[in-house]
Amino acid sequence: MTLFKNISVVLSMMLFAMGCAQQESQEENMQSGPQVEQEVEETMSNAPEFSKTVAVIHPTEGNEASGTVTFTKTADGVQVQAEVTGLAEGKHGFHIHQYGDCTAADGTSAGGHFNPASNDHAGPTAESRHMGDMGNIEADADGNATIDYVDSTIDINQIIGRGIIIHGGEDDLESQPTGAAGPRMGCGVIGIASN
Repeated sequence: MTLFKNISVVLSMMLFAMGCAQQESQEENMQSGPQVEQEVEETMSNAPEFSKTVAVIHPTEGNEASGTVTFTKTADGVQVQAEVTGLAEGKHGFHIHQYGDCTAADGTSAGGHFNPASNDHAGPTAESRHMGDMGNIEADADGNATIDYVDSTIDINQIIGRGIIIHGGEDDLESQPTGAAGPRMGCGVIGIASN
């Protein structure tokens, strides 16, 4: 009887210890998102200043949106140039998202808009907006869209490794927190360009 009692006590202690370790692990995972974000910001703040980045857009599941987006540092800000195909005619929300993760079939793994200043969503010319708010890109009847403008809010070093999303609908530039731009038609990751 004493043997069984001792085994029972030992097993109870082991289960308690395992439970504590599991709780610590869950707490660490819950904190890892902000910690990773902070580590990325610290790393990029010590990185050299980059002058050009590029993202290659790939379609999300069941869609055909593809293309490239480049960001080039200029004296007046950052020149944003994009060429996208495979869209329905009309305007499509066009944003930098928090994570450079396009693994989800619907692009949701890219998270929300990149918004380091915690501003409200707005258009690309608004004084206060998400850094990721680039408004809309407009496709013609053949589904081709281009854009070329200079953005005074985007910081090239802060967008490296983040996502680009092309949405199925128009960004109304007002609805919070995303402009009601609809599903994600294409996703890409911003990387350092070769020149």
